[in-house]
Amino acid sequence: MKDDILNKTGIVILAAGSSARLGQPKQLLAYKNTTLLKNTIKEASLIRNAILIVVTGSNHALIKEEIKTDEIKISYNPDWEIGMSSSIAKGLSDLLLEYPQIEKCIFAVCDQPYVSNIIFENLMDQYEKNNKGIIASAYAGTLGTPVLFDKKYFKELLALKGQEGAKKIINRFLEDTVSVPFEKGNIDIDTPEDYNNLIS
Repeated sequence: MKDDILNKTGIVILAAGSSARLGQPKQLLAYKNTTLLKNTIKEASLIRNAILIVVTGSNHALIKEEIKTDEIKISYNPDWEIGMSSSIAKGLSDLLLEYPQIEKCIFAVCDQPYVSNIIFENLMDQYEKNNKGIIASAYAGTLGTPVLFDKKYFKELLALKGQEGAKKIINRFLEDTVSVPFEKGNIDIDTPEDYNNLIS
């Protein structure tokens, strides 16, 4: 059983924000006959031996109702207004509480509509091949989510503050980072215009 747990990958989907610029919960926007959040969950669920945690905050009750499954752990972050750091820490700490032996964790957001199981698979393939501690998605001249962290960075992730996100750690440890291309990874949904462009 222990070896089986060691082979597992944590996937933390960050879905706690209030979508203030959008005016409605982006997590629940209709997309591909489902919603943005459920599309991300569906792609992440295709990863073998993955343990999924969805971190909620604003609109927790609505999102919990939307997911309605026992297979995915929902982690409510009461401090979601502090910023992304609190959701990263909450998701990771809940993951480690249940699976303390876990070796690596992928962080994803719910508003990258073009995320796919291939992106997640590529992150894990590069992790196995490169002996690097951080595998980040590359798009539009930057590195970002989805991003895989080896357990040696869990302490740094748990120590993030305020609006800091995973990118702070990527930038601090670039020599231990390798990237995988994520075409259209720069497309996310923050405003009504973003969403209209996606579905038009």
